[in-house]
Amino acid sequence: MNLDWYQENKVSPDYSIGVDEVGRGPLAGPVVAAAVWISLELAIRLKDSDELIVRDSKKMTKLQREKVVNWMQQQHPELLRYSVGQATVEEIDRLNILNAALLAMERAYNFLGIHKKYVLVDGNRTPDLKNTETSAVVRGDDKVLSISLASIVAKEHRDAIMRKLAIEHPHYGWETNVGYGSQQHLQAILMHGITRHHRKTFCKAIKRRIASFFANHN
Repeated sequence: MNLDWYQENKVSPDYSIGVDEVGRGPLAGPVVAAAVWISLELAIRLKDSDELIVRDSKKMTKLQREKVVNWMQQQHPELLRYSVGQATVEEIDRLNILNAALLAMERAYNFLGIHKKYVLVDGNRTPDLKNTETSAVVRGDDKVLSISLASIVAKEHRDAIMRKLAIEHPHYGWETNVGYGSQQHLQAILMHGITRHHRKTFCKAIKRRIASFFANHN
């Protein structure tokens, strides 16, 4: 991860916060967002490190993500801060997934407890953060260091939630599919029904996927 984006856009890590979310697509579980502030000093150190890979969390292995999160936890709060926010399944059903994701982002930012001039958000939509200037960065999780770190934190946090829920509901394979519509997950829905952790407004999509799965396997 280099610092070219910051230089090209004349934005310093010192004065900006990165925000990203994970979990828009799953059939079960919350949507989770993270907010990260990293100082320019630490960003330069990270740029020169050969030990850590920082990029879009979906392009990283679990071990790579865990190493980054462990490294973040060891940093002094004057150099790096991060926080997590989420929106529940009930909020997803009530607000729709886009608005729930924006709510999770807003909560993550508020939990961070610091104010910077810019908030950089992955994608093409930004939450309403009142008097804070927000900028949407398409594919920001592969371009902007603080957004990449936020995507890693959010991914690891949500995966941990789903692994914990998998203990309570062992049939659905959440320890590996983290709530997405895998074959095991779809079959379990057919056999065991929908839990309170499933997104009810996704039921039509669930039925379509199940029908498609069995149509292709008969």
